[in-house]
Amino acid sequence: MPVSNPSREKAVLLSVSTADRSEEEVDRSLAELELLLASLQIRTVGRYLQRRAGGPTPTYLGEGRLAEVAAVTGGPGQRPRGPGNVEPTPHNSALIAVVDDELNPGVLRNLERALGVPVLDRTQVILQIFQARARSKEALLQVELARIAYELPRVRDDHALGDREGGGGRASRGASNVELAKRRLRDRAAGIRAELEALGPLLVRQPRQEPFKVVLVGYTNAGKSSLMRRLTGSEVLVKDQLFATLTTTARQLAPPAVPPIVLVDSVGFIDRLPHGLVAAFRSTLAEAQGAWLLLHVADASDLHVERQIQVTRETLAELGLAEAPSWLLLNKIDRVGDPRRAELLRAHPDAQLLSAFDNQLLAQLRARIDGYFDALLEERSFELLYPQRAVVAQFGDQVRIVEEEYGETLRLKVRALPHVLERLRIRLET
Repeated sequence: MPVSNPSREKAVLLSVSTADRSEEEVDRSLAELELLLASLQIRTVGRYLQRRAGGPTPTYLGEGRLAEVAAVTGGPGQRPRGPGNVEPTPHNSALIAVVDDELNPGVLRNLERALGVPVLDRTQVILQIFQARARSKEALLQVELARIAYELPRVRDDHALGDREGGGGRASRGASNVELAKRRLRDRAAGIRAELEALGPLLVRQPRQEPFKVVLVGYTNAGKSSLMRRLTGSEVLVKDQLFATLTTTARQLAPPAVPPIVLVDSVGFIDRLPHGLVAAFRSTLAEAQGAWLLLHVADASDLHVERQIQVTRETLAELGLAEAPSWLLLNKIDRVGDPRRAELLRAHPDAQLLSAFDNQLLAQLRARIDGYFDALLEERSFELLYPQRAVVAQFGDQVRIVEEEYGETLRLKVRALPHVLERLRIRLET
């Protein structure tokens, strides 16, 4: 079954609370799902939560809650029984139902029949966003592969394909349309894997490279793009929505430093990312692999900030970046009262308070970044003939000239990374 492309603007959300999932977790996840839908321009008009102690049901919701939702959506409130089931015809073209879980094909179909409206699960919603916003070739391929993995087990129940036969030659019975559809999907998946293999292994550990690279990481919608704009003076996309972009943006800090410091805005993290999309998600984070410093941005004003910090740290660990230099920035602190600020700092004493709208806090962060990289530089003095000044110029902004003294010879005091200073010495001596 191909992933739907919802054109409707309204949705009701459905979720189930079980013994292994607290109500707080369910509420947090539903709030996140609401934001995901908003990024697809779909407005939530209702939430329906089922508290259930037993196992799963054929319609996801129990009979009573199912009837309650169907009264809103216009469906019969129960799944058809017996043979001869056909595809449901939506009764309410203005609504969709969105489930905050991944449903198997049978349950999803039963729910559609009972509610009389199209049903999307959480995985389909996130697939929609990734399909719309992935830009790099690797990310596009990984998203398509995830889509195929989602569709394959659902093909067998797709009555739109019918049971007609096709192909197979004159003497054979041939393969059913369902079998042919699954074969096409498997062939395409094999082709994608071959293309990905040709692109190279995913997220090979990159060495640190010059110029200095600082990568913004953190939960989606934590305010990374706003910080990017303020620290670099660039016009990068800023939207109050989850996964506003899946691409990375790199800009030099402004005013420029010597050596240069490049700030990279990476894709935001998210909780309960569908397994099939993990590779696609990681492919968008390749920039973080060669970072000299990670700035972990968290939304201090979010009630679930602790969980978001945990998700980010777990994801970084999966990427092999658990030991990378990282600073926690509690962003949007202007929205937080003093008691909450104190509570956050007790929980995270090494964190830095920040707001994209507070010039003083931004200046403190910039000074801290400059100081961090300045500590990596070494200082050395050179005595050279005036014509050799051109050799120093060839190193461009890799070398910071601290002091110049003019006499019979030119005396320079410079700061740079140790290996750059050594290259400069060799060039001056040859």
